[in-house]
Amino acid sequence: MTDVKINFDAPAVLRKWPSLNGQPVSATLGARPYLIVEGTLDECIRQFMSKPTSQQHLYEIHTAPQHTLVTAVLSAEQVVELARLREFL
Repeated sequence: MTDVKINFDAPAVLRKWPSLNGQPVSATLGARPYLIVEGTLDECIRQFMSKPTSQQHLYEIHTAPQHTLVTAVLSAEQVVELARLREFL
């Protein structure tokens, strides 16, 4: 994967879903994720990784899509994988 180029300086926002008993409140009930951090993809990944593992599923990062690894909305699983990948790029 040496040809993978991810722009970690791309604009991004970290958002958190409202939760009830540790589970996200459904969008069908009118819930929307709210802004936690606005900055670069790298900053948002760092902020995400500082959150307790048990709560990471409540967060998502919004950014411009890049490559096949970076979609417009990154789930917790994608963010963890990007954090690992960032160490090698």
